[in-house]
This record gives sequence, C-alpha cells and structure tokens, in this order.
Amino acid sequence: MKTPRGFTLVEMIVVIAITGIIAAAVAVFIRYPVEGYADAVRRAELTDAADVALRRIARDMRLALPNSLRNVANGFEFIMTKSGGRYRDPTDGSTAGDFLSFTDASDKTFDVLGALPAMNGGDSIVVYNLGAGNSPADAYSGGNVATIAGAGAVTANPVTLIANPFASQSPPLPSPSARFQVVDQGDRVVRYTCAGGVLTRYAGCSIATPAVCGTGATLAGSATTTVACNIDYTSAAMGRNGLLFISLTLTSGGESVTLFNQIHVDNSP
Repeated sequence: MKTPRGFTLVEMIVVIAITGIIAAAVAVFIRYPVEGYADAVRRAELTDAADVALRRIARDMRLALPNSLRNVANGFEFIMTKSGGRYRDPTDGSTAGDFLSFTDASDKTFDVLGALPAMNGGDSIVVYNLGAGNSPADAYSGGNVATIAGAGAVTANPVTLIANPFASQSPPLPSPSARFQVVDQGDRVVRYTCAGGVLTRYAGCSIATPAVCGTGATLAGSATTTVACNIDYTSAAMGRNGLLFISLTLTSGGESVTLFNQIHVDNSP
C-alpha cells in the first residue's frame, strides 16, 4: 500500500520511529542547557529584586532625619526629610532680621539664611534632633517639631509657624549651627517591615504614633518569591553616625539568593 507521497505504510512507520529516537536522543543533550538557562534567569531575577530593594533603602537613608532611625518589630523606621536650611540666629552675627526665638512662644516667624529650601504650608521643621531619651530634642515626642502655617509653597521670608514649640523647651536646645530640617507632610515617618515573606515600605506614618500608617508598597516578595530579612541598626557611641545592617534572602523555585549591605547613617543634627 502506497501513501500519497509514494511511501509504503511500513516505510512511514520506520521514518516516524527513527525520528522519535533521534528527537529523544537530542532532548537528553538539550534538557540540561535549557534547565540551566532557566535557573540562571531565576537567579538573576532574585538578585536584581534584592539589589533594587537595598538600593531603595540606601537612598531613603540619605534623607533620614538625624537620630530618628530606630529598630521596630520585624524592621525599622525613621523620619523622612525633604530639605533643610539655616535659620537666622542672634549668634550668627546678624544685627537685623527675624530670629527664630527659643524664649518667646508668641514669636512664630523667622528668616531663612540663603536660598529658601523646598517647603510648603503643612510641612514640619525640626531643629537639633538628638533622638530617644533626649527630650525635648526628640522629634517623636514633638518637642522640637513645628508645623509651617499656610498652604502652598513658601517662597519668601519670613517663614510662619502655627506654633513655636522651641520656646517651650526646658532647657532651650537651639542648633549649634542654626540648622533645621524640613519633613514633608506626605512622608513623615517611613517604616520598613519584613514579615510573611514580604518586604514592605510604609510612608506617611504619624510621628506621634508611627504604627499608624497607610497602605504599604511591596518592595520585594510575591506569590512565588518569599523574602527573609536580618535587620539591625547600631548607632555609634558618640551619636554622630550609625550603621544599618540589612541581609535579604529571596527564595523562589527551591533556590535562594542572599544579599547583604551596610548603610552608613549620618546622625549629625
């Protein structure tokens, strides 16, 4: 019996059988390179995800309010700044202008020296933050945090505050270099947590109650990838700097990739 192309049925069966044998033999040699390629792609994706997360954290650390970084359960938190400047102070040699008062609570205005930093009504300014245990110079307790009055961008001196908490400090704690930092009303406290196999970044948390946050953004981790973290922060004895230790282990498809980073934190207020 001939097929339409002139081959017998037996010949067709033999050809198909030989083709199957050749395909099976070739598949043995192709299988491992293909699996190796898939493994390399998965490892590269895990490494890239961990690297992006660590870079994002390092970028945030450059904007952290000095002495505001602290460990919390399953992560850490800090107060995010967006700009800063110098206020006019009687000790800077000025003979005129509007000084930031540390004695008169009714004086709610002050001049900024030099170019005005980016700030808007509703933002907060922080002066000489020394961190926990140093109240009133602890931004979380609010003793050195004032809210800018008005709405929209501040474009000219003097800057007006809703209230002047600096004049209520006991003792008064002005900045030795007359510096202040601006905290955006939309950022405030930023918190990173690593729980349930996911690394999450929260922003806009309350300064007074940092655990009160909005919806977080997933930085690493998904339905197919889990994240395990080892996070610790240690400040130097003199309090001028600190180190944030972060180790991220991302696991997917039975394989894990671990990246470690030490981030320097500038705590000079």
